[in-house]
Amino acid sequence: MTLVVACGLKREESIIERPGRDVFVVVGGGDAARLDAELDDMVEMFPGIIVSSGLAGALDPTLLPGDVVIDGHRGLVARLQAILPHARIGAVVGSDTIVATAAEKQALTDRTGAIAVDMETHIARRVAARRNLPFVAVRVISDDAGSTLPPAALVGMKPDGSMALRAVLWSLARQPRQLPSLIRTGDQAGRAFKSLERTFAAIAAGHFDRISPEHLPPDPEDYEA
Repeated sequence: MTLVVACGLKREESIIERPGRDVFVVVGGGDAARLDAELDDMVEMFPGIIVSSGLAGALDPTLLPGDVVIDGHRGLVARLQAILPHARIGAVVGSDTIVATAAEKQALTDRTGAIAVDMETHIARRVAARRNLPFVAVRVISDDAGSTLPPAALVGMKPDGSMALRAVLWSLARQPRQLPSLIRTGDQAGRAFKSLERTFAAIAAGHFDRISPEHLPPDPEDYEA
Protein backbone atom coordinates (compact mmCIF):
# COMPACT_ATOMS: atom_id res chain seq x y z
CA MET A 1 0.00 0.00 0.00
CA THR A 2 1.33 3.43 -0.95
CA LEU A 3 2.42 5.87 1.76
CA VAL A 4 1.13 9.40 1.21
CA VAL A 5 3.20 11.61 3.47
CA ALA A 6 2.37 15.10 4.67
CA CYS A 7 5.36 17.14 5.84
CA GLY A 8 6.26 20.80 6.19
CA LEU A 9 9.67 21.24 4.59
CA LYS A 10 11.37 20.53 1.29
CA ARG A 11 14.30 19.08 3.19
CA GLU A 12 11.99 16.58 4.86
CA GLU A 13 10.61 15.64 1.44
CA SER A 14 14.13 14.96 0.13
CA ILE A 15 14.75 12.58 3.03
CA ILE A 16 11.41 10.76 2.84
CA GLU A 17 10.81 10.41 -0.90
CA ARG A 18 13.67 8.32 -2.26
CA PRO A 19 13.94 6.01 -5.31
CA GLY A 20 12.58 2.55 -4.67
CA ARG A 21 10.11 3.64 -2.00
CA ASP A 22 6.37 3.49 -2.62
CA VAL A 23 5.98 6.98 -1.17
CA PHE A 24 4.39 10.22 -2.34
CA VAL A 25 5.06 13.41 -0.37
CA VAL A 26 2.98 16.59 -0.07
CA VAL A 27 4.83 19.59 1.39
CA GLY A 28 2.68 21.98 3.41
CA GLY A 29 5.02 24.91 3.95
CA GLY A 30 2.84 26.13 6.80
CA ASP A 31 -0.26 26.60 4.61
CA ALA A 32 -2.96 24.46 6.22
CA ALA A 33 -5.65 25.01 3.57
CA ARG A 34 -3.32 24.20 0.68
CA LEU A 35 -1.96 21.11 2.40
CA ASP A 36 -5.50 19.85 3.02
CA ALA A 37 -6.46 20.33 -0.64
CA GLU A 38 -3.26 18.89 -2.12
CA LEU A 39 -3.19 15.93 0.24
CA ASP A 40 -6.82 15.19 -0.58
CA ASP A 41 -6.03 15.33 -4.31
CA MET A 42 -3.03 13.04 -3.85
CA VAL A 43 -4.94 10.33 -1.99
CA GLU A 44 -7.71 10.47 -4.56
CA MET A 45 -5.11 9.43 -7.15
CA PHE A 46 -3.08 7.16 -4.85
CA PRO A 47 -5.21 5.95 -1.92
CA GLY A 48 -3.06 4.44 0.78
CA ILE A 49 -1.76 5.00 4.28
CA ILE A 50 -1.68 8.70 5.17
CA VAL A 51 1.44 9.55 7.15
CA SER A 52 2.31 12.77 8.93
CA SER A 53 6.08 12.98 9.18
CA GLY A 54 9.01 15.34 9.63
CA LEU A 55 10.21 17.40 12.56
CA ALA A 56 8.15 18.21 15.64
CA GLY A 57 8.39 20.17 18.85
CA ALA A 58 8.44 18.30 22.14
CA LEU A 59 5.66 18.89 24.65
CA ASP A 60 6.86 16.16 27.00
CA PRO A 61 10.01 17.38 28.79
CA THR A 62 11.57 13.91 28.66
CA LEU A 63 11.75 14.01 24.85
CA LEU A 64 15.06 15.12 23.33
CA PRO A 65 16.08 16.26 19.84
CA GLY A 66 16.31 13.21 17.59
CA ASP A 67 13.73 11.17 19.51
CA VAL A 68 11.00 9.56 17.40
CA VAL A 69 7.31 9.73 18.31
CA ILE A 70 4.58 7.62 16.69
CA ASP A 71 0.80 7.96 16.95
CA GLY A 72 -2.29 6.83 15.06
CA HIS A 73 -3.81 3.59 13.79
CA ARG A 74 -3.02 0.93 16.38
CA GLY A 75 -2.03 -1.73 13.85
CA LEU A 76 0.33 0.64 12.08
CA VAL A 77 1.78 1.89 15.35
CA ALA A 78 2.51 -1.72 16.34
CA ARG A 79 4.27 -2.33 13.00
CA LEU A 80 6.33 0.82 13.41
CA GLN A 81 7.21 -0.04 16.99
CA ALA A 82 8.66 -3.33 15.77
CA ILE A 83 10.74 -1.43 13.19
CA LEU A 84 11.60 1.47 15.50
CA PRO A 85 11.89 -0.12 18.96
CA HIS A 86 13.20 3.05 20.62
CA ALA A 87 10.33 5.24 19.41
CA ARG A 88 7.88 6.71 21.91
CA ILE A 89 4.16 6.11 21.49
CA GLY A 90 1.97 9.07 22.36
CA ALA A 91 -0.41 11.66 21.03
CA VAL A 92 0.87 14.08 18.43
CA VAL A 93 -1.18 17.26 18.04
CA GLY A 94 -1.19 19.66 15.09
CA SER A 95 -1.27 23.44 15.10
CA ASP A 96 -1.85 25.93 12.28
CA THR A 97 0.82 28.17 13.82
CA ILE A 98 4.29 27.52 15.24
CA VAL A 99 4.21 26.70 18.94
CA ALA A 100 7.32 28.69 19.73
CA THR A 101 7.68 29.23 23.48
CA ALA A 102 8.08 26.93 26.44
CA ALA A 103 4.94 28.48 27.97
CA GLU A 104 2.90 27.79 24.83
CA LYS A 105 4.13 24.20 24.78
CA GLN A 106 3.17 23.70 28.41
CA ALA A 107 -0.29 25.16 27.84
CA LEU A 108 -0.82 22.90 24.83
CA THR A 109 0.16 19.71 26.62
CA ASP A 110 -2.01 20.71 29.60
CA ARG A 111 -4.96 21.17 27.26
CA THR A 112 -4.47 18.12 25.00
CA GLY A 113 -2.26 15.60 26.79
CA ALA A 114 -0.14 15.36 23.65
CA ILE A 115 3.61 14.77 23.84
CA ALA A 116 4.61 16.44 20.53
CA VAL A 117 3.34 19.12 18.16
CA ASP A 118 3.77 19.93 14.48
CA MET A 119 1.93 21.82 11.74
CA GLU A 120 0.68 18.93 9.60
CA THR A 121 -0.63 16.09 11.78
CA HIS A 122 -4.11 17.52 12.38
CA ILE A 123 -4.56 18.06 8.65
CA ALA A 124 -3.33 14.61 7.66
CA ARG A 125 -5.55 13.03 10.31
CA ARG A 126 -8.56 15.01 9.04
CA VAL A 127 -7.99 13.99 5.42
CA ALA A 128 -7.57 10.35 6.46
CA ALA A 129 -10.88 10.42 8.34
CA ARG A 130 -12.63 12.10 5.41
CA ARG A 131 -11.26 9.53 2.96
CA ASN A 132 -11.67 6.57 5.35
CA LEU A 133 -7.96 5.75 5.07
CA PRO A 134 -5.54 4.61 7.80
CA PHE A 135 -3.42 7.32 9.42
CA VAL A 136 -0.18 7.32 11.36
CA ALA A 137 2.24 10.02 12.53
CA VAL A 138 6.01 9.44 12.56
CA ARG A 139 7.64 12.56 13.97
CA VAL A 140 11.18 13.39 15.06
CA ILE A 141 11.74 15.87 17.86
CA SER A 142 13.68 18.99 16.92
CA ASP A 143 13.14 21.46 19.78
CA ASP A 144 12.69 20.27 23.36
CA ALA A 145 9.80 21.30 25.59
CA GLY A 146 11.84 23.83 27.53
CA SER A 147 13.17 25.64 24.48
CA THR A 148 11.80 28.88 23.08
CA LEU A 149 12.48 29.29 19.38
CA PRO A 150 14.33 32.49 18.38
CA PRO A 151 12.57 34.99 16.08
CA ALA A 152 14.73 34.02 13.09
CA ALA A 153 13.53 30.41 13.33
CA LEU A 154 9.92 31.59 13.04
CA VAL A 155 10.51 33.19 9.62
CA GLY A 156 12.76 30.48 8.21
CA MET A 157 10.22 28.69 5.98
CA LYS A 158 8.92 29.82 2.61
CA PRO A 159 5.36 28.87 1.55
CA ASP A 160 6.77 26.09 -0.66
CA GLY A 161 8.61 24.57 2.30
CA SER A 162 12.08 25.74 1.29
CA MET A 163 14.37 27.79 3.52
CA ALA A 164 13.81 31.55 3.67
CA LEU A 165 17.49 32.43 4.14
CA ARG A 166 17.06 36.13 3.45
CA ALA A 167 14.34 36.45 6.08
CA VAL A 168 16.50 34.59 8.61
CA LEU A 169 19.50 36.86 7.97
CA TRP A 170 17.33 39.98 8.17
CA SER A 171 15.90 38.85 11.50
CA LEU A 172 19.40 38.12 12.78
CA ALA A 173 20.65 41.54 11.65
CA ARG A 174 17.80 43.23 13.53
CA GLN A 175 18.26 41.14 16.68
CA PRO A 176 21.86 39.87 16.76
CA ARG A 177 21.58 38.72 20.38
CA GLN A 178 19.46 35.78 19.23
CA LEU A 179 22.51 34.22 17.51
CA PRO A 180 23.38 31.72 20.31
CA SER A 181 19.76 30.57 20.47
CA LEU A 182 19.61 30.29 16.67
CA ILE A 183 22.80 28.21 16.61
CA ARG A 184 21.36 25.91 19.28
CA THR A 185 18.12 25.58 17.34
CA GLY A 186 20.08 24.74 14.19
CA ASP A 187 22.11 22.10 16.00
CA GLN A 188 18.95 20.50 17.35
CA ALA A 189 17.36 20.53 13.90
CA GLY A 190 20.48 18.94 12.45
CA ARG A 191 20.21 16.06 14.91
CA ALA A 192 16.52 15.72 14.06
CA PHE A 193 17.12 15.58 10.29
CA LYS A 194 19.76 12.86 10.75
CA SER A 195 17.33 10.92 12.92
CA LEU A 196 14.57 11.34 10.31
CA GLU A 197 16.90 9.93 7.67
CA ARG A 198 17.70 6.89 9.83
CA THR A 199 14.02 6.48 10.65
CA PHE A 200 12.87 6.34 7.03
CA ALA A 201 15.76 4.10 6.07
CA ALA A 202 14.52 1.67 8.73
CA ILE A 203 10.92 2.07 7.60
CA ALA A 204 11.90 1.27 4.01
CA ALA A 205 14.05 -1.68 5.10
CA GLY A 206 11.09 -2.96 7.12
CA HIS A 207 8.87 -2.77 4.01
CA PHE A 208 6.35 -0.59 5.81
CA ASP A 209 5.50 0.99 2.45
CA ARG A 210 4.44 -2.44 1.17
CA ILE A 211 1.73 -3.11 3.76
CA SER A 212 -1.50 -4.36 2.19
CA PRO A 213 -4.96 -3.36 3.47
CA GLU A 214 -5.82 -6.96 4.30
CA HIS A 215 -2.91 -7.05 6.75
CA LEU A 216 -4.45 -4.28 8.86
CA PRO A 217 -6.97 -4.93 11.66
CA PRO A 218 -10.54 -5.04 10.30
CA ASP A 219 -11.72 -2.32 12.68
CA PRO A 220 -9.08 0.44 12.77
CA GLU A 221 -8.90 2.31 16.03
CA ASP A 222 -6.82 5.47 16.34
CA TYR A 223 -5.27 6.93 19.42
CA GLU A 224 -7.03 10.12 20.38
CA ALA A 225 -4.94 13.27 20.04
